[in-house]
Amino acid sequence: MSPDHPLQTNPRSTPPLPGAFHPVRVVAVTGGKGGVGKTNVSVNLAVSLAEMGKRTLLMDADLGLANVDVLLGLSPKFTLADLIAGRCGLEDVLLEGPEGVLVVPASSGFRHMAELTPAEHVGLVNVFSELQRALDFMVVDTAAGISDSVLTFCQAAQDTVVVVCDEPASITDAYALIKVLARERGLDRVHVIANMVRDPNEGRKLYEKLARVCERFLGDVALHYLGAVPQDDWLRRAVQRQQPVVKAYPGSPSARAITDIARTTARWQPPVGARGNVEFFVERLIQRGVAA
Repeated sequence: MSPDHPLQTNPRSTPPLPGAFHPVRVVAVTGGKGGVGKTNVSVNLAVSLAEMGKRTLLMDADLGLANVDVLLGLSPKFTLADLIAGRCGLEDVLLEGPEGVLVVPASSGFRHMAELTPAEHVGLVNVFSELQRALDFMVVDTAAGISDSVLTFCQAAQDTVVVVCDEPASITDAYALIKVLARERGLDRVHVIANMVRDPNEGRKLYEKLARVCERFLGDVALHYLGAVPQDDWLRRAVQRQQPVVKAYPGSPSARAITDIARTTARWQPPVGARGNVEFFVERLIQRGVAA
């Protein structure tokens, strides 16, 4: 990157933020493989949090195959690709979605976006420290797998949610992702959502299957069960309408399940300080730590 590259900002060089700005709870939603429904979970979780009065930002961090804007029926003028190229600032990228959710769209079909260097991923995380918005939550929809992009965004969040479904490859790849996050990025806590299940019992069994493997081979990682989202034709209809199911069909089984998960998430306390590694909104975390 050139010396004046937009992603080479230093988050510690920004001026102090207004006192009304407080630490943002950042939740990364990820999955060991594609097709487990993590983007639907991310979108509906963000909208549900906003419905509960939480000021929420939704970032599409699937940098090469983005589709958050498509699921919400939005037409971005700028994306993260424009931000990285220096054609705009972060504020220019922001869109407003349902319930006032702020959306940061990525680009789809640009291979170079999926091949950013580790330093560029860290630079992208740092850019958010300069965002002059009062927020309660940031939901980050990562790509699937164990690429540097996924690992960095999960590391930079306070909470990582792994979405799994009932198929062997999903469980195997989820375990592989958790293993790499623990061994290479130091994560010791992961939340799990069982998606597209036939009933709540299936969701719990799916979680327990993953938890047993992690307990046996990754004893230093704590898994927490956030809940299950059922297989639901209403969700499929909402996707076709390019609307979140919690808005299009709030009484549907999948909408009720995601709303329950959002209620649990909404009770999580904001972080008390920076952890000392790559992290979203680090300036606000440092100020909170100093104030504490």
